[in-house]
Amino acid sequence: MPKSPDSRAFFLGATNGALSMIRQLHYKKRDCDVKLTGAEILTHFLHDEGVEFLFGYPGGAVLHIYDALHRQDKVKHILVRHEQAATHAADGYARSTGKPGVVLVTSGPGATNAVTGIATAYMDSIPMVVITGQVPTSLIGNDAFQEVDSVGITRPCVKHNFLVKDVKDLTSTLKKAFYVATTGRPGPVVVDIPKDVTAETADYIYPKTIEMRSYNPVVKGHSGQIKKATKMIASSKRPMFYTGGGVILDDASKALIEIAHMVGAPVTNTSMGLGGYPASDKQFVGMLGMHGTYEANMAISNCDLIIAIGARFDDRVTGNIEKFAPYAKIIHVDIDPSSISKNVKVDVPIVGGVNSVLKALLKQLKEDGYKPNKAALKDWWKQIEEWRSKDCLAYKTDTKIIKPQFALDTLYKVTKGDAFVTSDVGQHQMWAAQYYRFDKPRRWINSGGLGTMGFGLPAAMGVQLAHPKAQVACVTGEGSIQMNIQELSSCLQHNLPIKIICLNNGFLGMVRQWQEFFYDSRFSHSYMESLPDFVKLAEAYGHVGIQVTKPGDVEAAIKETFKLKDRLVFLDILTDPTENVYPMVPAGAGLDEMILI
Repeated sequence: MPKSPDSRAFFLGATNGALSMIRQLHYKKRDCDVKLTGAEILTHFLHDEGVEFLFGYPGGAVLHIYDALHRQDKVKHILVRHEQAATHAADGYARSTGKPGVVLVTSGPGATNAVTGIATAYMDSIPMVVITGQVPTSLIGNDAFQEVDSVGITRPCVKHNFLVKDVKDLTSTLKKAFYVATTGRPGPVVVDIPKDVTAETADYIYPKTIEMRSYNPVVKGHSGQIKKATKMIASSKRPMFYTGGGVILDDASKALIEIAHMVGAPVTNTSMGLGGYPASDKQFVGMLGMHGTYEANMAISNCDLIIAIGARFDDRVTGNIEKFAPYAKIIHVDIDPSSISKNVKVDVPIVGGVNSVLKALLKQLKEDGYKPNKAALKDWWKQIEEWRSKDCLAYKTDTKIIKPQFALDTLYKVTKGDAFVTSDVGQHQMWAAQYYRFDKPRRWINSGGLGTMGFGLPAAMGVQLAHPKAQVACVTGEGSIQMNIQELSSCLQHNLPIKIICLNNGFLGMVRQWQEFFYDSRFSHSYMESLPDFVKLAEAYGHVGIQVTKPGDVEAAIKETFKLKDRLVFLDILTDPTENVYPMVPAGAGLDEMILI
């Protein structure tokens, strides 16, 4: 006698329920003989890999994965409102923890929306694994609904990418992705997974290690080059440490401080390296480059030895390469051999992990019985102090209009320099870098190489999730914040008490500054007309909004903002629209050709 529709439904439901229970038990007992779907393999793997948060947005090609996520509670999924925000949030998480950020997006527009965040991470060497859904393997190349060539599109802006065509390869591919993303010079890796692969079944065994014959990054520096470097340091009379994001990425701050104190030389950071050496230390001369301090840029231009550590000599730092450090020999330490002598020819290249090489340099200096040339250093520091006395970051205060520098000074004062600070891109970014004096690594979270507007708020989300009890401030402008302002909704859903410090000058500030300097003040489309009422907008999203228009109210407003520990606060600070970022090195000029106030 045939089963009735009701009894058949009951039977199927019971069977599916039993399978679901078995698969859930598989989290606890991994040696049971149960095949898992590709989607379940992925969720198991993420848990075994130690992934805390998965930033993503669902869609058709990844629905099997989202269903598997629903049936577990080991990996927490953070729902964003746009895929670009998912990548930036994962990026902020990675920068503030050192762990890889992980992203899940669907095929087609999901993948293409993520490209900006992938490129941001790539430029700044941030470890990230981005899992993109793909149409079924049988439809690849047929212009199927929401199909794009994710591997081809992302190839120029990833460290590596994979297309998984067989569920049996899924686990090993994921392990390779995390290994590549986090070793050597870190970077984003894309894993493209067709929908049918997430539905097929296979055995699951977590691979604790992985071997890749074609990928073996060098960590230990060459001993001969180490010896050459220490001899060069010993003979130098005007040495200088130039350090970048590599110090932070390799957790080498402690070793940097030790060797800097041993040598007694001035230390400058790139914007990516801020916090790698404490700003309060007397040997720190500030950030260098286009908006670097007078003393840092002048010291680089007059030193006889540059000890470059985890930096890549990008154009924002060097200015005109022909005029860069004309008197200096250069030691360059970097994990990526392709970065060495790429822009500036160096004298002693050392390929290796920054932390490992710095420790080796310290050991060699001690074995050599190194003693600094005190007389030469005294003269060198006398000259540096003369440059420093110009006080190039001084600004005129005003009783009627808020100076943006004053707002950042006050933020530093109220938070005692202990906040995590994310930023968007523009004048506010440079003022934050100049006036918030970072003493600890991984506290300054900004888009350096790509200069991505819209980075600040979602990056702050990732930071706040990683450090739930910490003070997290997003320094932004009225232009940048609108790039990803929809994430105010995500912040409400996930209870993220971020403090948004918006320096609102009614302009795309850095564009306006360049137009003033180099385009005869023709402010073409840099004025932000029809701005929203940010206070009401924040309130509409369920948060607290505060606006400040008078200098005398700034400190009280920032204190009130941080007093509301459990709420997101949008602090809209109306600032002087005519203020510019100084010092400034014009395009084509040398670092010693700065425009000062």
